[in-house]
Amino acid sequence: MNNTLAHNSVTPYNGTKVSKKIQVAEMFNNISGRYDFFNRFLSLGIDVVWRKKALRMLAGKPIDNMLDVATGTADVAIMAQKILAPTHITGIDISQGMLNGGLAKIKKLGLENKITLQLGDSETINFAENTFDAVTVAFGVRNFENLFTGISEINRVLKPNGKLVVLEFTNPKNNGFRKLYQWYTGTVSPAIVGLFTKNKFAYQYLNESVQAFPDRENFVAILNKCGFKNSHYKTLTFGICGIYVAEK
Repeated sequence: MNNTLAHNSVTPYNGTKVSKKIQVAEMFNNISGRYDFFNRFLSLGIDVVWRKKALRMLAGKPIDNMLDVATGTADVAIMAQKILAPTHITGIDISQGMLNGGLAKIKKLGLENKITLQLGDSETINFAENTFDAVTVAFGVRNFENLFTGISEINRVLKPNGKLVVLEFTNPKNNGFRKLYQWYTGTVSPAIVGLFTKNKFAYQYLNESVQAFPDRENFVAILNKCGFKNSHYKTLTFGICGIYVAEK
């Protein structure tokens, strides 16, 4: 798929031969201290609503072990503990800086026995086959170095009939709103970030990675090709975000 190749080739930095994976880890290490603030500020807080909607896709069935891939500062893991109350949640991320922020929040909330965070790569998840009842990825699949490899690895560690829920940005279908959205993410957001930090490139990469991501039906097709069933999606907020749900 050409759009998958485009996704794999979009990187945070230009003019370097360093792999996308290493670049993404470095980028998030650099912005980890302000990541939560910019998320809330630039999305006007609606990203919290999106996460809640995504997690409710897992409601109704008891969850023993849950995995949160690209957990970042553990927003989804913490929210999942409140909404779904699984026995245990493991969060993995390639950025130690982001994990440090998540660990601080978990300790403050007294959830050390419920949530474990560790360095981990979506393409080589350090758990046996059929380990987890559910897997979540919120705004992380765009950063996979190889999309097929990452999704296939998630399928491997899920139990049969286990559920994957992915939350990711999408491109709006409405032409006028799409142009407005692209202007905001491509020009306004990096400019605002540039007022507070030297890392506005991270939000330029955000826009580029959203444009390159194979969203909607294209991502559903990838889920199916990687061994999932009953794959489907729904869009949120005028089509700027999507929830994808699939079963092993």
